[in-house]
Amino acid sequence: LGCGQVAVDFLATVASFPNPDDKIRSTSLKVQGGGNAGNASTCAARLGLNPRLISKVSNDSHGKGILEELEADGVDTSFFIVSEKGNSSFTYVIVDSQTKTRTCIHTPGYPPLIPEELSQSSLLSALDGVNMVYFDGRHHETALVVAKEAARKNIPILVEAEREREGLDDLLDFATYAICSAKFPQAWTEAPSFSSALISMLLRLPKLKFVIVTLGEEGCIMLERSVNGGSDAEEMDVQCLLESLKLIKDDSKTIPTCISSVETKLSANGIGTITGRLFVGTAEKIPPSELVDTTGAGDAFIGAVLY
Repeated sequence: LGCGQVAVDFLATVASFPNPDDKIRSTSLKVQGGGNAGNASTCAARLGLNPRLISKVSNDSHGKGILEELEADGVDTSFFIVSEKGNSSFTYVIVDSQTKTRTCIHTPGYPPLIPEELSQSSLLSALDGVNMVYFDGRHHETALVVAKEAARKNIPILVEAEREREGLDDLLDFATYAICSAKFPQAWTEAPSFSSALISMLLRLPKLKFVIVTLGEEGCIMLERSVNGGSDAEEMDVQCLLESLKLIKDDSKTIPTCISSVETKLSANGIGTITGRLFVGTAEKIPPSELVDTTGAGDAFIGAVLY
């Protein structure tokens, strides 16, 4: 069960990113579903899961298109709220052909989803038979209601921490798993380094089993808490361990690989110690000729983790 944002993406590809006050032509235009939760749920469905999604659209052309596209991909939209007024979310995405990057200009849906719109009976039906709940950090008040009920039912919870948002701290308190953008751990913990921030996250969030940080074409890094405590494990500085794992990885391989440490007491100076394992994952090397753009890449990664 996902809870979060859905949108329509207008992806305009341009030869190069425009300067202020420029007039340029797009080389192509695509209109397709978007939004973190919408994309991640679509990925999970395409991999063979049967995801449900709690979100909100308006009864406009964008909203109808979002619902039709999700349903065609196998996402259960029966728990959506459809507003007769307002507008559904949409995003203008400028895809730069030179750099293969995407710049997003987002217009939020209105009126926003509020907890009162999700009845207790709908909530219980949405959670019936579910073995994982995913939040992208949007609709935080409604998400918190869902998280509390999921926790009461002992359903694992995955929280996406793309950037600091209102209500995200409350959601993270319920998280069994977290997936973060590269900048989030240090911004959130104020730790002096990337690796020490991962230690800080697991210390601050005792329910968290692992945290994954996505690094784009550099792959990802995961810190997993040990279940048994590993009191006999050797103690090692987390930054030193991370650097040693990076030296082992084979950059010549085009397919994704994963390198793991043994169970270790990982320490960060001034932060504390966690017993667990550190993983370094590489990303698939995609030839430039095959690379389209990075829109939804992180969401697809989350969908695969859900799977």
